[in-house]
Amino acid sequence: MHVVATAGHVDSGKSTLVRALTGMEPDRWEEERRRGLTIDLGYAWTTLPSGQDVAFVDVPGHERFLGNMLAGIGPAPVVCFVVAADEGWQAQSSDHRDAVAALGIEHGVLVLSRADRASSQRVADVLARTRVELAGTGLRDAPAVAVSAIDGTGLADLRSALDGVLASVPRPAIDGRVRLWVDRSFTITGSGTVVTGTLAAGTVVQGDRLELLGHAGSRTVTVRGLQSRDTFHASVEPVSRVALNLRDVAPTDIRRGDALLTPDAWPATGVVGIQRTTGVAYSEVPEQLTVHVGTASVPARLRPFGTDYARLVLDRPLPLVLGDRMVLRDPGSRAVLGGARVLDADPPALERRGDGARWAKRLAAMDPAGDVLGEVAARGAVQVQHLRRLGLLSGQDAETPSGVRALGDWWVHAPVLEAWQQRLRAAVETLQERDPLAPGLSMGAARDLLRLPEERLLPQVIRGATLEQDSGHIRLPGSQGNLGPVEPAIAELERRLRADAFHAPEADELAALGLGARELAAAERTGRLLRLRDGVVLLPTAPALAMRTLARLDQPFTTSQARQALDTTRRIAIPLLEHLDSRGWTQRLDAGHRMVVR
Repeated sequence: MHVVATAGHVDSGKSTLVRALTGMEPDRWEEERRRGLTIDLGYAWTTLPSGQDVAFVDVPGHERFLGNMLAGIGPAPVVCFVVAADEGWQAQSSDHRDAVAALGIEHGVLVLSRADRASSQRVADVLARTRVELAGTGLRDAPAVAVSAIDGTGLADLRSALDGVLASVPRPAIDGRVRLWVDRSFTITGSGTVVTGTLAAGTVVQGDRLELLGHAGSRTVTVRGLQSRDTFHASVEPVSRVALNLRDVAPTDIRRGDALLTPDAWPATGVVGIQRTTGVAYSEVPEQLTVHVGTASVPARLRPFGTDYARLVLDRPLPLVLGDRMVLRDPGSRAVLGGARVLDADPPALERRGDGARWAKRLAAMDPAGDVLGEVAARGAVQVQHLRRLGLLSGQDAETPSGVRALGDWWVHAPVLEAWQQRLRAAVETLQERDPLAPGLSMGAARDLLRLPEERLLPQVIRGATLEQDSGHIRLPGSQGNLGPVEPAIAELERRLRADAFHAPEADELAALGLGARELAAAERTGRLLRLRDGVVLLPTAPALAMRTLARLDQPFTTSQARQALDTTRRIAIPLLEHLDSRGWTQRLDAGHRMVVR
C-alpha cells in the first residue's frame, strides 16, 4: 500500500475528491458531514488501475485546524495538493505549501479541483500561479490534473498520475525499525484499546512488543491484533495505514502525537540541534514555539545560533533522529514559521562558558547526511548501538571508520584512546618512580583518573598502554621484582633463610635490615618472601620443605614433634603448621595432633 495525504485550502473539494476516487466517506464526524467542513483527519482507500493499493489521509483546510492538518501530512510520504480552479490560490494554500516545504515532501500530484466551474483559461491561469507558488518546494515538477469530482472529468487522468508518482516513490525498509506516530486512539467493545497511524518503515507483527513513548512517559505494550483497510492481518509492511489493537494500555494513556517504537532502537530526546530549511530566520523567531513532527505537536523553546541554526528544547521527549523534518509554528498566531532538519539528536549539555559557541560551530559544520567520525570525535567514545539509535548507522555489521578504534561495543576516537593510554602509563610510571614498593596504581585510581564512560573499557586501555594488571593493580611490565632501595636487605634475608629455612628473623633483626611491614609486603607481592601470622617471615619454598620433613614422621604427630623435626621454635612452628592446614596439606585432628594429608 501507498499512503497519500491531501493538502489545500478550505472548500477546495479535498474530501469530495477522495470520496470520488475511493467511494468511501472520509469525514468521520456527523458535524463534519452536516457542515460540509473537514475538522479532523479522515481516512479512505482504493486500488488504482495498475493494481497499486493507496490509502488517503484527508486533512482539514481551515486555518483553525492547521494543527490537525500537520498531524495528517507529517508521516505521509506523498501529497495530493488541491487548489480549486474557480477560486484559485488562497491564504490557506500558502500555509499548506509552507508545511509541504518544511517537511521536505518531494512526491505528489497537483489537482485543480472543481474544473467544471472554471473556463479552460481560468484553469491555465490557476495552474500557472500554483506552479509559481510551489517553485520552492519538492512539488515544483509534480504532474498536474484538472478534475471535476461532480461529473468525473479528469478522474481517470488523476488515477493515472497517481500511479506514475507512486511508482517513483522509494520502497521503504521492511526490516527497519518501527516508528508509528499515533493519529487516533479509541476503544472497541470486546477488543479494548485501538490506535491508528501510518506505518512508514519496518514491519509490525501480531504479538510484537513495542515501546510506547508519549505524553505519559514510556512503557511497553503488546500488539494483540492488527488491521489494514478493515482487514485482519498477521503482519503489515510499510507503507500502510494500520490499526493496532493494544494490550497493557488504557485508551486514556495513549493519544495523537504518541509513538509506538521498536524497543531500544530509538532515542528519546528532549533537546535537538536543528538547521533551518525553510521560512523565517531564527534570529527573528520567537523563543516559545510549537513544534510539529510526525503527528506530535509539542511546545518548545528555541535558542538561535545565527540565522540558520538553533538549539530546540522540547516540552517532552520525542523519538527523533538525524534528518527528521519538523514544522515550527508561532503559538500566538496560526502561521507556519518554517521548517527544520534535525542535525544533532543528542546534543551535549551546555554547562560552561563558551560551550554554546563551540557546539554551534560544530552544528554548522555537520553533514546533513550524517558524519559518524565527527560524532565519535565530538563524544570521544560512543556505543555503536547509540549511533544506530541516532540514525547514523544502519545494519548490524557497521564498518569502523578510519580514525576510530573499536573496543567491544564501543567506538573510541583514536586520539582520545591514545590520550587515555598515555595518561594511564604516565600515572603508573610516576607512581613507580616515587614509590617502588607500591603494588601499582589501583583500578579505582585509574577509573578516577581517566573518567571512562564505562568501566568495562579499562582493561582494554591497560593492554593498549602495554601495562600489566594483577590483583586489582596496574603496573609496568617487568616491574614486579623491582624492590628499589630495599633490594639489598631482601637479598640478605633470602641468603639467611636459604641457609636455615625455618629460622625466621625476629622483629629486631628485620628492623636492623630496614624491613618494615610495607617492605615485606612488597617482597611478598613479588614472590620473594612468605609472611605468616605473628610476624613470621620465611621463603616461599618453606611450606614444601616442611612437608618433606613432616611426611617422614609417624602419623599423626604432635606440634612438639613437628617443631623438633623442623629444628625451629614454637613461635615459628605454629604459624607454619596453621598455614599448611589452610592449604589442605595437613589436617588438625585435635588440640595437639595433626597428620599429613595423602
